[in-house]
Amino acid sequence: MKDTVKIITGTVGVDAHVIGTKILSRALREAGFNVIELGAQTPTEEFIKVAQETDADAILMSSLYGMAEQDLQGFKEQCLEAGLDDVLLYIGGILAVSKHDFKEDEVKFKKLGFDRVYPPEADMEAAFEDLRSDLRIKGKM
Repeated sequence: MKDTVKIITGTVGVDAHVIGTKILSRALREAGFNVIELGAQTPTEEFIKVAQETDADAILMSSLYGMAEQDLQGFKEQCLEAGLDDVLLYIGGILAVSKHDFKEDEVKFKKLGFDRVYPPEADMEAAFEDLRSDLRIKGKM
């Protein structure tokens, strides 16, 4: 059933840091997921459009330039308006500029509607276990 699970990956906003997304996408494919890779500098509207077109189960975004909070204001609401209320939203990376406590980022992004928030040093296998668990809860695995 994993190969029927559709995961969208990409780097949000004007962030050009694509290596993390490429690694994530490859690891997801190797784990048996169907990955739609959007690449770098992806506008939020593109994530939504592709999620609608592919009937995606999850959107996994990365951001390393520290401006994701600004890029993602209203994103969850846009997803809901587009009928994507059942799509899991994950984000990871360097989510804020300057030194800060990751727990603060986690709180901010959960308030923005993300299901999971990961620091740049997150363990991918642990994140994949979270994804599998969340997909099972939604009855998609």
